[in-house]
Order: sequence, then structure tokens, then C-alpha cells
Amino acid sequence: MKNSTPIKKVAIFDSGIGGLSVVKSLIDANMFEHIIYYGDTARVPYGSKDKTTIISFSLEALSFLEGFEPELIIVACNTVSACAIPFMQENTKIPIIGVIQSGMKAIVSKNLPKTSNILVIGTQTTISSNIYQDGLKDLGFINVQALETGLFVPLVEAGIYEGELVKASFNHYFKDVKNVDALVLGCTHFPLLIPSLKEYFGSKCVLIHSGETMASYLNEHYNIASCPRDKIKINYHASSNVYKLQENATKWLNL
Repeated sequence: MKNSTPIKKVAIFDSGIGGLSVVKSLIDANMFEHIIYYGDTARVPYGSKDKTTIISFSLEALSFLEGFEPELIIVACNTVSACAIPFMQENTKIPIIGVIQSGMKAIVSKNLPKTSNILVIGTQTTISSNIYQDGLKDLGFINVQALETGLFVPLVEAGIYEGELVKASFNHYFKDVKNVDALVLGCTHFPLLIPSLKEYFGSKCVLIHSGETMASYLNEHYNIASCPRDKIKINYHASSNVYKLQENATKWLNL
């Protein structure tokens, strides 16, 4: 059952700047009046760390965000969504959701043939959890591959979305990949690479990420307050170099 009172204040947690792709989907949909963003930029990337460490970092982030009294917390990190959300939920009364559910919803929305060649890319932890691979198989897809592409995270964190370094990383990871019909971006950092990924894989390859359907997923499950884009208040917080985070936000969100 949806909440009766519209949710006005949301907190968004990511390991770094990748969650800005989720923020973009929310402001484009005129959702929420107040967004509090926290990126653990001092300890990014999470995807190469062990599960115990990820859970510990996530609980610290939860404690920090609770101080702002949000009505909902969105974990915009696929790594945390894959392994730490139950532990966060046990430690707060604030509703917490991750991006895996909206990521699967985004896949379904494309109406792809079940024989499509699907490639899932993400961090080591997300890929090793098999959460996307198992979900795709449950949906009936029979040709699913997965690749750990962790180097994409520091590139995005450094504000490098295109150019020779990006091309070199693509060639490193994708040199043996053939005939990809759909590419699932299993990390919220990766949508910032979409123009470069489209150029690499070609126009026929469908790119899919959780931010695409986050707004519709929220509307299905929650009563969300609407607000004009230019009236939405956004506060940025980071464990290191918040000014760099704000700079990337201005560029990515066109604010």
C-alpha cells in the first residue's frame, strides 16, 4: 500500500558520483521537493571491496543520512544494492530501496526477444552476486553474459567520459565480445559513459540502466510529491572533495 502523505524529502546514497544518474531521472520527472545526496568519494570504488567492508561503509552512510530525517532512502549503488540493503533496513525505520528492482524493470520495458544476446557489466561484487544474471534467466533470457568492468568507475569519478582512455578501457574489456543486442549497465556510474558506449557498440545495441525506470518504479510503490525542476532543492555531501561532486553534478544535471 502506498503512503497516504506524499514523500517530499529523499536521500540518495552512492559510493561516489554515479548516483547522479538516478538524481537526473528524478529531477527530469519533477519528483521530490528536497534531495539529499551523499557520495562516499573518499572510499570509492566499493565494487572491489569485500562484503563485510561494504556493509560497514553502508551502515555508516545510513547513520549520516538519518541526521537529515529523509522520508525515503534510495541506494543508488548497485554494489550496495546487491549485498547490503537488508542490513541497512534492519537498522532504521526509514524505507530503503535499491536500484536492482528498477534495473530489472528497465530491462522488461525494452520488450527484447528472449534470444537476445545480453551483456551485463558492473563491478566485481555486483557481477559475482549474479543478481542481474539470475534475474534475466528468470525472465526467460537464454543468452546472458556478464563482465566485471571496474575500471570504468575511477574514470567516471575523474570526470573522464570520452577520449582515448575510455576507448582503451573499452578495448580491454570488450575485445572478445561479439554481437551484443543489449547492454545492461549494472552500475550507476556507467550511464555517464553512454555516449561513448553508443559509439563503441553501435546504434542497434540497446543500452539499459536503472535510472530509466526509477521514476516509474517509485510512482508504482510510493506516493511522491511533485515539484518543478527549478524548484527542487538539492544538497550535496561527500566524504571527500564535495566541490568535485558539485562540479560533476552541475555538468551532468545541467543545473
